[in-house]
Amino acid sequence: MKAEIVFKYFPNLSDNQRQQFMQLENLYKDWNLKINVVSRKDIEELYVRHVLHSLGIAMVQRFEPGSEILDVGTGGGFPGIPLAILFPESNFTLVDSIGKKIKVVEEVVDGLQLQNVTAIHGRVEDLDKKFDFIVSRAVAAMPTFVHWVKGKIKKESKHERRNGILYLKGGDLTEELKDYRNAKVFEVSDYFPEAFFETKKVVYLPLKFKG
Repeated sequence: MKAEIVFKYFPNLSDNQRQQFMQLENLYKDWNLKINVVSRKDIEELYVRHVLHSLGIAMVQRFEPGSEILDVGTGGGFPGIPLAILFPESNFTLVDSIGKKIKVVEEVVDGLQLQNVTAIHGRVEDLDKKFDFIVSRAVAAMPTFVHWVKGKIKKESKHERRNGILYLKGGDLTEELKDYRNAKVFEVSDYFPEAFFETKKVVYLPLKFKG
């Protein structure tokens, strides 16, 4: 079973979590026939390229119960949905400006009976809420992304690591991160040795606060 790759790295899942991870493939295959949210090639590699990739964030940062996480430009629900399965006591808000993608997110969330996910069709700039962490998967260059999420991060932190951005990116990030000296880059391949993750990274950017 393809979900076994997730269980290999996350062996302490509850029966319910295992069931939810196993359901993902059929849910996405069904919805992909109606609304193409994942490329054909990627749907066959869903658990490595989407689910496990999303969970790379969890290898860097575990989310405390009651924490609020925002997934910007979630597309079909990545990284938000796999993270919401893994952290059922944290609250996830998934935002995308494309309505049909949010429709898929809503249906997958419904199919999994996830109680900790809110899906919003809209722009992050229009959200009137603050979060502990903001996650995303390479929707824009870091300076653009930082601009989008300005003012959306809570000042008080309930985690040891300061609140901020956890961003899934690939390739050489030297130029993109040159203005962010406090950014920390984690190699996903340090956690998952599969070839797909060779150039994949999690970028953690703590938000600086004045005063």
